[in-house]
Amino acid sequence: MTSLIARYAELVDSGDFAGVGGLFADAVFVGSGAPAEGREAVERMLRDTVILYEDGTPRTHHATTNIAVRADEKAGTATARSYVTVFQALPDFPLQAIAAGRYGDRFERREGEWRFVERRVLIHLVGDVSRHLRT
Repeated sequence: MTSLIARYAELVDSGDFAGVGGLFADAVFVGSGAPAEGREAVERMLRDTVILYEDGTPRTHHATTNIAVRADEKAGTATARSYVTVFQALPDFPLQAIAAGRYGDRFERREGEWRFVERRVLIHLVGDVSRHLRT
């Protein structure tokens, strides 16, 4: 499960929104807007809200910390909670934290592999996101 949490950050930071959609192919992503369910909805939500730059990335770094996982191996289910801090830097925008919050994740083991079932994002500290999110 921690590898899925890390993979999400890597994919978002590399601008691979189709890859993020793949992580949520059979899952729901709940953030500040309407929930996005499934591959296409999650990919579309990111493309509609996150600004990408010439290098194809949002120029961000998602640092996920304080990860706590509880798994029920027999049932094939798990939950995780973690903190996220999003950093961003651009030539005219010095490196800084632009948002911080928490993830609440649910997972299921399907066909021998752990997969996201749900991710809930609660951002409670917001900095200058003008170069990260479309208004």
